[in-house]
Amino acid sequence: MDELDASETSTPVWAVFGDLMSGLLGAFVLLLVAVVGVQMELASSLQEEVKKRHAEEQRRLTLEKALAIPLASGRITLNNGRIGISGQVLFAQNSDQLQPDGRQLLNTLVGPLRTYLAARGEMLMVSGFTDDNAIRNGPFKDNWELSAQRALTVTRTLVEQGMPSSMVFAAAFGAEQPVKPNLDEAARAQNRRVEMAPVPKSASAKASSDG
Repeated sequence: MDELDASETSTPVWAVFGDLMSGLLGAFVLLLVAVVGVQMELASSLQEEVKKRHAEEQRRLTLEKALAIPLASGRITLNNGRIGISGQVLFAQNSDQLQPDGRQLLNTLVGPLRTYLAARGEMLMVSGFTDDNAIRNGPFKDNWELSAQRALTVTRTLVEQGMPSSMVFAAAFGAEQPVKPNLDEAARAQNRRVEMAPVPKSASAKASSDG
């Protein structure tokens, strides 16, 4: 009688084994789903990165094509979408008065830049930079003010020569962000520059221009 009761109350081994296998199978399925999900996310991220790089490359090529003539003449440089112009081409030392050759150069840039910006719905940021030499004489308090006035001079000249004012704005960086350490005059000459870079319109700028 006791043996019969024990056999009735004990759980069969196959049932325990079946529960164990079911649990393992469930865990495997969950792990497989997680792995597939991660792979799909990585694939999507990789595809987005490829699209982004392709768009950046197309943007660079389009800008190079638009500026082919001044680039070929060596009067401007193009690096990562930033158009660089040597300060000595545009201005005399410690001056914000545009030189004739600088004005002529800006005039050649207005047409292709305006077409490029309009096609892409972008704006042009004009940035002024200086070397690290302190300003001791002249009308400017410091390098920040000099770089700001130079950026404004270039911006106003572009507008005077046909660039819509809604497409361009000025920024000043002073002696910050040099292209080379200010160790000698050659390096300082490179750091005295104006850069122009196409940038996306902000939502407010786009709304105001649409209005």
